[in-house]
Amino acid sequence: MMWTVGCADQSSVDAPAQYLLISVPTYHDSALVDIANTFETHSNGKRALGAGMIVSYLSQPSEEIEERLRNFLKMAEDQSMPIVLEMEGINYWQARPDLWNWWMPDKPGYDPDNKMNVEWTSWSAADAVKVGWRNWGSQHRVLPMPNLSSPAYMEACEAELKKLIPIVLEWWKGLPEEKKHLLVGIQLGVEISIGANNWYYPDGNNLLDKPVADDPDYGLHHEELPGRGVQPIGYAAVKTLGIADSGKLTEWQVTQAVDRYVLRLSELVSSLGVPREKLFIHAGGWKPGESVYGVAMNEYACPGWSFYEHARDVSGDRTAMMVVDKSEAPFWAVAEWMDFSAKSVADWVEGYENAFSLPGVRYLQVRHWGEIAEKPEALDAIREMLKE
Repeated sequence: MMWTVGCADQSSVDAPAQYLLISVPTYHDSALVDIANTFETHSNGKRALGAGMIVSYLSQPSEEIEERLRNFLKMAEDQSMPIVLEMEGINYWQARPDLWNWWMPDKPGYDPDNKMNVEWTSWSAADAVKVGWRNWGSQHRVLPMPNLSSPAYMEACEAELKKLIPIVLEWWKGLPEEKKHLLVGIQLGVEISIGANNWYYPDGNNLLDKPVADDPDYGLHHEELPGRGVQPIGYAAVKTLGIADSGKLTEWQVTQAVDRYVLRLSELVSSLGVPREKLFIHAGGWKPGESVYGVAMNEYACPGWSFYEHARDVSGDRTAMMVVDKSEAPFWAVAEWMDFSAKSVADWVEGYENAFSLPGVRYLQVRHWGEIAEKPEALDAIREMLKE
């Protein structure tokens, strides 16, 4: 089903131009209500406060994801809280062992051919990975990195988006005119990349039967591409697309695979009726000049990135700014942001003001409510930003 909705909030005279969003912690969606109740003022006319939710659409059964999404949309409408929905299928896919379980015959979903749906450490499926590592505050084991080019994996992602996007658009279409701005955007991905938020230590498969305490913990070195200082992965995605099947894996080959993944999903979501001004890509990007920054830019969506090192002045990320300068999209996003060095209200306000002063910034999303809920200076800074 395709909704022809148009840019409804742009025709609304009172629609805010920019949004300061706070993401809710994973699976704590009712934090949206806590955010709404914490701030007496949610808008100053120019800017509005909102909330963001990650929808990992392969992490739970479809019916549970749909129910969760509908509940979040209802809370947003009830609280008049603008929202961004982060639709991602890379970081969490535990509900789909039929795609990733290639090595445990006694567990659900087992199929040795699932080697084709996960990443490899060489050009051969014989070197498929069984495990990955992530560090979002602390290092922990995760399921193997998906092969972003696998037909079966991509079909699963597309099937879920075909169910979920119409739910969002039906909700948006049904909002009264004065609330059309509540849908700030649909964001594809969370730092979309290969081998950064799910990496593989050398000989990692043999660690699965050993205590987590024995895992390496040296983490990533983003200046060393494409492997980032650990075992390079991306071979499966690159080979599946026919980009290469021998020789040394390169950064550009991996970026091409990521770019095609992003483009395919962007085109799909656009075809379902999401206008460009409401579709955002959250691309990875860590090393200055790294090519994966550029996957955020295509004809269907607006670009966005994470800003931590340059939180106080996001324009300091020159690679992101180079992509913004090349982009023809109407907006771009500070898709994920946190200033861990901020100590005062003035520090927080400085970061917000510097970001919102840049042309084209549609929203800045603080990651996340759990980080700032107990920081009076952070809350007071948001109040300051929302003053008339």
